Amino acid sequence: MTPRVREILSWYGSDNPGTLTNLARMLNHGRLAGTGKMVILPVDQGFEHGPARSFAKNPEGYDPHYHFNLAIESGCNAYAAPLGFIEAGAREYAGEIPLILKINNSDSLWSSKAPISALSSGIDDALRLGCCAIGFTIYPGSADRKGMYEELSMATQDAKKAGLAVVVWSYPRGEQLSKAGETAIDVIAYGAQIAAQLGAHVIKVKPPTAHIEQDAAKKVYEAQGIPVGTMAERVKHVVDSSFAGRRIVIFSGGEAKGTKELLEEVQGLAQGGAFGSIMGRNAFQRPKKEAIELLKSVQDAFAGTATFSQTGKKL
Repeated sequence: MTPRVREILSWYGSDNPGTLTNLARMLNHGRLAGTGKMVILPVDQGFEHGPARSFAKNPEGYDPHYHFNLAIESGCNAYAAPLGFIEAGAREYAGEIPLILKINNSDSLWSSKAPISALSSGIDDALRLGCCAIGFTIYPGSADRKGMYEELSMATQDAKKAGLAVVVWSYPRGEQLSKAGETAIDVIAYGAQIAAQLGAHVIKVKPPTAHIEQDAAKKVYEAQGIPVGTMAERVKHVVDSSFAGRRIVIFSGGEAKGTKELLEEVQGLAQGGAFGSIMGRNAFQRPKKEAIELLKSVQDAFAGTATFSQTGKKL
């Protein structure tokens, strides 16, 4: 147990030893063990976007075991997936990597201006499969936010009683938000604050842009001179918005992008004080060797042991 991990655990003073132990399992696993940083492999895209859109670029990804192996071989802190993928490999890979069971999911066969995910598994499943945490998506801004906040509240209470950690995907979305507003700095920071207030131990948000969506918020950002010009400045503001950095905030990899662009973004995240990345499609849609190299480069950036050239090569 390193001093940094002990410090992070001290931020969760109301939690029982079981929950703290499971949080420590993630923080003390993989190539970033003990640093207080995290890189997690999430593979919920098959449910969310469909098998071909998710795995056709790298057909090995149709096999659930492929993702367990990728997370293990690349030295990730944890692997997150819905029930089916976790069940498919939990026995064979028991104890080899911390698991996060994504207990609610949505699909892209139906679109709505008021998105809401369906509960697809529960706390008992997470315990049965040896998971250290549950994952849950909320859509702040959705007309259905009341129901999902209440579902998350109940799931969080039950998870903490059972000694599990809680990872919240906070993705603002809804008819009163523009497309640009979904990743606006004021909206992302607000979504992170909501996840923290709902009891999340780990908060997953998208990298924010410099756009400010809300007129009322824009006045405050301008009056107080809150800097949002660079990715590092925006990330710092999101982390500050998560209880002054006393909650673990990690950032999604988002849609598939080139290595250079991705590593530039990761550098900005790391410089802004992000606790890490949760990177799915940008990893598992690449050939395995390339994916492992990429994930290790991301880990090195957060560990502060690597910088990258404009071509994305490690310096």
